[in-house]
Amino acid sequence: MKKLLLLLALIFTQATANAGINIDYNDGIYHISLTGEKIKKRIHFISSESLITNKEAHQRAKAKLTVNAGYFDPNNEKSISYIVTDRNTVEDPLVNQSLLSSSILRRNVDKILNRTEFRIVECSDGKRHYEIVPHKSSVDFGCNIITSAQGGPLIYPQLRLEEEFFIVKDAEGNIIRESCSVLHKTSRTIIGLKNEEAQILIITDEHPMDLYEVRDYVKKLGWDRAMAFDGGSSTSMNYLKQYNITSVGDGAGRSLKSFMVIK
Repeated sequence: MKKLLLLLALIFTQATANAGINIDYNDGIYHISLTGEKIKKRIHFISSESLITNKEAHQRAKAKLTVNAGYFDPNNEKSISYIVTDRNTVEDPLVNQSLLSSSILRRNVDKILNRTEFRIVECSDGKRHYEIVPHKSSVDFGCNIITSAQGGPLIYPQLRLEEEFFIVKDAEGNIIRESCSVLHKTSRTIIGLKNEEAQILIITDEHPMDLYEVRDYVKKLGWDRAMAFDGGSSTSMNYLKQYNITSVGDGAGRSLKSFMVIK
């Protein structure tokens, strides 16, 4: 009888600890749903001083779930995305000199700095909610950004490739520049909202997609909004000791700069 009670207690404890995180797998795609109000206080966006793997970040944070987040420059190990941790901006792409290294980047730096981000916002009533908005969007009066990670582009309800400087077209409408393989099939990390709850897709090498396909996919899922985090070879997920997902993507699995962790 004691053994049975102990077993039931262990099952209950594990279920409680992992409450709010639901993962489904189908045809090379992991669909993660983050449900309930309590989960909003367990989500943190963090960055590392040096590049580390998703698994290392997962272990250091003693997290339940860890996925890759913002963009970065692997050459100088600096972020290309804004990251807010515990109300403080810990990564600012303005200090990344590579953004000013070419004339085309300098001309479009405002588009890069205003790429879409995922936020957790707390208001004066103590409640938290999610937002997917351009970085320069203001928060409502009496509210503050607790944690956030910029990525981009916005995928749904509108795919903002040109507006966020992921593609460039010439005067005739021909695409002359593409970033982050947005038009090519590759693995992806996608985050979105459905009925005010957070959703994540880890699209693996088994089912690579371009962003037009991702847009159509999240529409079928009934999402309200969706955006991309860094993808390709950055696509990564760790869940407890059960899943350790990395991607070859458009190169080789690599170390990363920023992460979304659920502790």
